[in-house]
Amino acid sequence: MTRENKRKRLEKGYYKTHACADSFTCKVCGWPVVSAGAGSMHRNHCPNCLSSLHLDDEPGDRAADCGGVMEPVAVWVRGKQEWAVIHRCRRCGALHSNRVAADDNPMKLMSIAMKPLCLPPFPLDRIEEMTRQMGGSGSLQP
Repeated sequence: MTRENKRKRLEKGYYKTHACADSFTCKVCGWPVVSAGAGSMHRNHCPNCLSSLHLDDEPGDRAADCGGVMEPVAVWVRGKQEWAVIHRCRRCGALHSNRVAADDNPMKLMSIAMKPLCLPPFPLDRIEEMTRQMGGSGSLQP
């Protein structure tokens, strides 16, 4: 890479308008990550563990000084029924949303989506009691 090309890549906003075809190794799971297969020209997280690094303040600006690990903490469905992963920085707590890539691990995505149902804020054995208090039959049987 020439000095001029490197300078251009470091300019503010470069990654917003230019594809990022860089390969990298995930800092969390060690997975070799390539841009091919993502369904986008901007790969920003590991398709295996869904983790990334806190590099951007705004998508593509590379302005964050933190550099902490962004762990996937939730998924949500945004406009046009597109899934997105919510990442939280382990170092500074910043939250960012990133669209799901075509080659992301479906089991990891589903485990993140199911986590709130598996860990409700009340004991599961109280569901029958709560259903009864709400005027229902209190039983799952018809």
